[in-house]
Amino acid sequence: MLIPHDTRIALDTVVDLVNTAPESGQDDRLTDVAALYDFVRSHKVSGVGELTQRDIKAVQAIRTLFAQVFAAPDSKTAAEVINRLVAAAGTTPQLTDHDGYDWHVHYFAPGASVADHLAADCGMALAFIVVAGEQERLRRCEAPDCGRAFVDLSRNRSRRYCDSRTCGNRLHVAAYRARRKEAAG
Repeated sequence: MLIPHDTRIALDTVVDLVNTAPESGQDDRLTDVAALYDFVRSHKVSGVGELTQRDIKAVQAIRTLFAQVFAAPDSKTAAEVINRLVAAAGTTPQLTDHDGYDWHVHYFAPGASVADHLAADCGMALAFIVVAGEQERLRRCEAPDCGRAFVDLSRNRSRRYCDSRTCGNRLHVAAYRARRKEAAG
């Protein structure tokens, strides 16, 4: 699956945003303005001004909607949620070439809040996945004690864990030990 650079960045951002929620097997990681600033900085979200408690609440609300997209049982349900996100953000597609990146499309309106920025750009990235008929690539980790979201970009859509080095390896080692214990009798 060929994914443009800006869409890939938006997909990575939406995955990381969804994974800040408690449903991902950890404490909420977006509870204060400093945490939101850290998220915005680490994902190089452009055009963000001063952030407030209102921004945290708005980002938490869209995070919940993004999580619904990952949990959607079918593309119709995913599309309904994505359409709500993108419409509420007041998308204004525009070409831009900022910060050393080649031309790409931003979908948020100039001066948009951080929540509208994320809803528009990340919502459109998820829309491209659904339009391509690839909604099943939006997954949650199958490790029993995890729940992190990820986008399966493997060629054969076979990825089961958010990280094969942690969740996948841990489960494989546990299964190996159980087989050895059973064989030893």
